[in-house]
Amino acid sequence: MEGKKTAGRQKIPLEKIEKEAARYASFSKRRLSLYKKASELVRECDVDLGIFISSQTGKPYSFVHPTTNAVIDRFINPTTVDLGAQLVAAEARNKVIQYNDRLNEFDAREKAAKEKIRSMDQMNEARVRGWWEAMDQFNAVDITKFKEWLNTAEGLLNVQLKQLENGASSSVQSPPEDGSN
Repeated sequence: MEGKKTAGRQKIPLEKIEKEAARYASFSKRRLSLYKKASELVRECDVDLGIFISSQTGKPYSFVHPTTNAVIDRFINPTTVDLGAQLVAAEARNKVIQYNDRLNEFDAREKAAKEKIRSMDQMNEARVRGWWEAMDQFNAVDITKFKEWLNTAEGLLNVQLKQLENGASSSVQSPPEDGSN
C-alpha cells in the first residue's frame, strides 16, 4: 500500500502531476492548507514552527512562528532560553491568534455567502419553473389558502364581468321601434 492515499473508499496513487498548470494549482492549494494547519498547530500547542518550501520554479515560501531567527535558534540550541526571544514569540503568537480568528471569520462568511447563493439559485429555479409546477410541494394548509384565494379571485372577476356587461348594455342604444332614424 505504499505510495497510495485513500480518499473515501477510493485509492489514489501518489505520483507526479504531469500537467504543469495542474501541478502549480495543486502546489498552491496544498501550500495554503499546510500554512493553515501550521497556524492551527501554533495556536493550539503554543509551539515555535518553521516551514520552508521551494517551488518547482525555485521561488521560496516560508511559514515561521514566531520569527525565523527564533525558530533557527531554538533548533540549533534547544535548551537556551532567551527572554527577549520569548517576548517576541509571545507577541507573534498573539498576532497568529488574531489572524487565525480573522481567517475563521472569513471562512464562515464565505460559507454563509455560498449558502445564500445556493438558496437564491433555488429560488430563481423555482421562479423559472413557475409556481404551478411547484404545487406538488404544497402542504394541506397551503392548498387550503390557495383554494380560498382562487375562490376570492373568481368572485371578484365575476363581479367585474357583471359590471362590464351591465355598463355595456346600458350604453348601447337600441334602435327606435318605429324604424325611423
